[in-house]
Amino acid sequence: MANKKPKVLVVDDDPGIRKLVEYNLSLEGYEVIAAGGGKEGLNRARSEAPDLVLLDLMMPDLHGFKVCQELRNDSHMSIILLTAMNGEEDVLKGFSLGADDYVTKPFSSEELLARVRAVLRRSRFPEEMPRPPIEYGNLILDFEGRRVLVDGNEVPLTATEHRIMTLLFINVGRVLTHDYLLDKVWGEKYKGEAHLLQVGMSRLRSKLVEFGCTREVIQTKIGMGYVVPKLE
Repeated sequence: MANKKPKVLVVDDDPGIRKLVEYNLSLEGYEVIAAGGGKEGLNRARSEAPDLVLLDLMMPDLHGFKVCQELRNDSHMSIILLTAMNGEEDVLKGFSLGADDYVTKPFSSEELLARVRAVLRRSRFPEEMPRPPIEYGNLILDFEGRRVLVDGNEVPLTATEHRIMTLLFINVGRVLTHDYLLDKVWGEKYKGEAHLLQVGMSRLRSKLVEFGCTREVIQTKIGMGYVVPKLE
């Protein structure tokens, strides 16, 4: 039997947009559920555990930023923001709260479906052959279990953060450029948008420090990119 398509939750207070997005996702074979507001979206996300949430920002009962923050506090599900806001400040705020991507309204069905496929593919990364765990000081990257552990405690990473970790740790000692990471993590069209990578890296580093990393495992090479240095 073919693998079942992922479950997608659409949260938007505009019934026209919500129905259109539901229809196009269903045509692609996704299991689709929907909510007409932020509070309902939170409840449905927690009760039905979708693989991906398409989340509108401007909702009257509960702003999408608040929904994103609440979801990220207690889950690893992927989140794509649907927004009429196209200012850099709003986009960066979404990423800082743990969103995986965003689509600016109005958007085409083709663009939305491409973003959905990309984010879900990212959540299943890595796609290479199974690798043994990597131990680095008090940190362990468990590829098979898709976990990062510090002193035996699992660090709650998003799919995007896990992909950044994976790329860096399978290339220990090698500097990965900004554009390489943007291409491999977010996609080719994000090349040049180093600010998105900086936000993602800052959030990732904060989590590692919070869980007790004994050293700065991800180092910045100014003007070049990032590297996990080889241990002596």
